[in-house]
Amino acid sequence: MRPLVRPSRLAPGARVAVVAPSGPVPEERLEAGLDVLRGWDLDPVVGRHVRDRHPQLGYLAGTDADRAADLQNAWCDPSVDAVWCARGGYGAQRIVDLLDWAAMRAAGPKVFVGFSDITVLHQAFATRLGLVTLHGPAAAGVDFVKNARTQDHVRATLFAPESVRTLTAVPPGGTALVPGRARGVTLGGCLSLLATDLGTPHARPSARGGLLLMEDVGESAYRVDRYLTHLLRTGWLDGVAGIALGSWQGCGPYEQVRAVFADRLGGLGVPVVEQFGFGHCDGASTVPFGVAAELDAGTGTLTLDEPALR
Repeated sequence: MRPLVRPSRLAPGARVAVVAPSGPVPEERLEAGLDVLRGWDLDPVVGRHVRDRHPQLGYLAGTDADRAADLQNAWCDPSVDAVWCARGGYGAQRIVDLLDWAAMRAAGPKVFVGFSDITVLHQAFATRLGLVTLHGPAAAGVDFVKNARTQDHVRATLFAPESVRTLTAVPPGGTALVPGRARGVTLGGCLSLLATDLGTPHARPSARGGLLLMEDVGESAYRVDRYLTHLLRTGWLDGVAGIALGSWQGCGPYEQVRAVFADRLGGLGVPVVEQFGFGHCDGASTVPFGVAAELDAGTGTLTLDEPALR
């Protein structure tokens, strides 16, 4: 697995397009997120359909065609420097096949930010555009609008990425389920989305040679087991170099989830470290996908070979 193309970092005055590829966006939180971006001297512009709600399927932010059009139009707009997803939820799988990937590739590299359901787009941006993306907070997410640590980390990643080349597990040192050190290219996202995306045209065919970063929310221990078992049975985890586990809020008693990780991942023979503070948690770190890095399970650190953005 090779490192991907790094987009340019942002500078004051950069234009950021906010889009909603998945679920509907609460207006109050959207406005709060836009205020944060303006406070960083960015110029946020909101997609035409970000405030929509699907007329029949209320868990979607507008129709599939409209959500896809907002994302594609933002990406292909030469005045836009970054595209930031307003929230996750559900719906990205429904639009990923509607995008004109040739046109988006021709538009050149840009910064792309999102997490949770946006995992599907992280995978597609890697396979179709060969581009580093940022697994970071939603622009209208509670953690982004209310948590200073989340804001500080994503801001540093965007403006001064050399200052956040090492990510540390929480508490410092983390917990090594399997000790060791490994090198590879970062990839990953929400476990349930990685599993359900498997075999689709835009998904990564394998985690071979990669440092896999996984997290999820609201999945009980047996469902986490099911997803991991599916990835194991398909061979998707064959050759993975190392694994870092993020947050697992609402997944039941953590002791049960941890037992699943030890049982399902312990036999891979690669370093596995838990309690990295990314994903659905307070003060979540922003993690780049597509960057060469070293994972040290003993110290609970993930160190990037070079900054996430140029």
